Amino acid sequence: MSSAPLLQSAPGKRIALPTRVEPKVFFANERTFLSWLNFTVILGSLAIGLLNFGDKVGRISAALFTLIAMGTMLYALTTYHWRANAIRRRGSGPYDDRFGPTMLCFFLLIAVIVNFTLRIRA
Repeated sequence: MSSAPLLQSAPGKRIALPTRVEPKVFFANERTFLSWLNFTVILGSLAIGLLNFGDKVGRISAALFTLIAMGTMLYALTTYHWRANAIRRRGSGPYDDRFGPTMLCFFLLIAVIVNFTLRIRA
């Protein structure tokens, strides 16, 4: 028997070892996607309530909230697939996204300001 290690490499040569991706990473991605969809359902139900029980201003606000909800759904879907592909390819790097939530808050603020302004003028 030899006392030499099993994996020997030449000096300066790197050994590529396969990395294992835990299943909880995939589940965390799916859980985040479902959380985004939960938010869009709540926003869509707000839009339906404004559409059914509102006047002209309510219909305009309902259209804005519906567009924001649909945009958020598309954002959540593309982000989910992007992260799933990156996890499958074992990509290194952060999987967080600061652009999407910031833009969502910005668009929601604009919709609330438009709703408030139209309500004051009416």
